[in-house]
Amino acid sequence: MHQIDLNCDLGESFGMYTLGRDEEVIPYISSANIACGYHASDPVIMEKTVQLAKANGVHIGAHTGFPDLLGFGRRNMTLSPKEAKTYTMYQIGALEGFCRAVGVSLYHVKPHGAFYNMAAKDYELACAICEGIASIDANIILLGLSNSQMEKAAKTVGITFKQEVFADRAYEDDATLVARSKPGAMIEEEELAISRVVSMIKKGAVTSINGKEIEIKADSVCVHGDGAKALAFVKLIRQTLKEEGIEVKAL
Repeated sequence: MHQIDLNCDLGESFGMYTLGRDEEVIPYISSANIACGYHASDPVIMEKTVQLAKANGVHIGAHTGFPDLLGFGRRNMTLSPKEAKTYTMYQIGALEGFCRAVGVSLYHVKPHGAFYNMAAKDYELACAICEGIASIDANIILLGLSNSQMEKAAKTVGITFKQEVFADRAYEDDATLVARSKPGAMIEEEELAISRVVSMIKKGAVTSINGKEIEIKADSVCVHGDGAKALAFVKLIRQTLKEEGIEVKAL
């Protein structure tokens, strides 16, 4: 039987501003990537989201980003390897404190936005992220883009890497994500998005934005929980996976 983890970026509200439908989406996923206060979230939101994940039996990961609340972590930044490492450590430490307070574990780290996309292509940056993870706990998994430099870096540093694919994002021919600024970057049609997910899980392949079939490995599928139809989309993915005989299981 095929197995897959369903992950979602959660806890991205901030103060009086609400982003996403965390309480509604979380029953349908197996892993939650919780923002750590750099690109989104605050201590109150972090605590609330960790408690929500615990109540739903969902595995917790640190969603680490650039220190860019105004840009939601989607703007590129130039960091030294030392900065990238310590920024990663700082954010893991913050979230892990809330996890310890309620007696749950932190299972993985998934970089966010520009931090993620840059590390997918920049081996040195990816290594710095991996070193930050390993310095705290070498058993923490790095969840990153399939076939990216993050996989190579994780092997070098000696931590476990799990490959992530996206239900609603288009791919370039080199298996990187199409930039959100480009037309066609987002897969809007739900049935198409779900058929692509099934193909990535069962066949290890996906069609790029240029029509090229590319190899891809799926350990975890990211489903976004902040769209207008997010809840219906997540429900449909979960239902389709069940019909296809694909077991949903945390990393």
